[in-house]
Amino acid sequence: MTAWELSREGIPYTLICDGMAASLMSRGRIQACIVGADRIAANGDVANKVGTYGVAVSAHYHRIPFYVAAPVSTFDLQTPGGDQIPIEERATSEVTQWGTERVSPEGAVVYNPAFDVTPNRLVAAIFTEIGEISPVNAQSIDKLLRARSDVRK
Repeated sequence: MTAWELSREGIPYTLICDGMAASLMSRGRIQACIVGADRIAANGDVANKVGTYGVAVSAHYHRIPFYVAAPVSTFDLQTPGGDQIPIEERATSEVTQWGTERVSPEGAVVYNPAFDVTPNRLVAAIFTEIGEISPVNAQSIDKLLRARSDVRK
């Protein structure tokens, strides 16, 4: 979705899989990271597809800015922090099978979360349709969103 939006605006980007991000960062091939969000807590902690947190940690280590682009409807001001965001677990078959064929030992223990949470301290800014939030904290979020009626209450 983020790549689609960037393309529509004529902003250059390269779309990669999250598993290759750290390697490309270490070689100086990445100047900034922009991800979407499924939910943003009142303090700016960001829940997104699993793997996002690892990209944020790698970006922080390599001193690369890590940005979140999300509509204001993504903010959940009733959830104070990311540790209170429920994380959906997906079916074990997503990990143990390829189509109808089993690819793991019978009885393998599987943990398959769909999302992870990136703490606000790793986020350089959040871009919304009504403006930028930086620094990312409860006060900056409240200041930008105070007058918005479409934020989750």
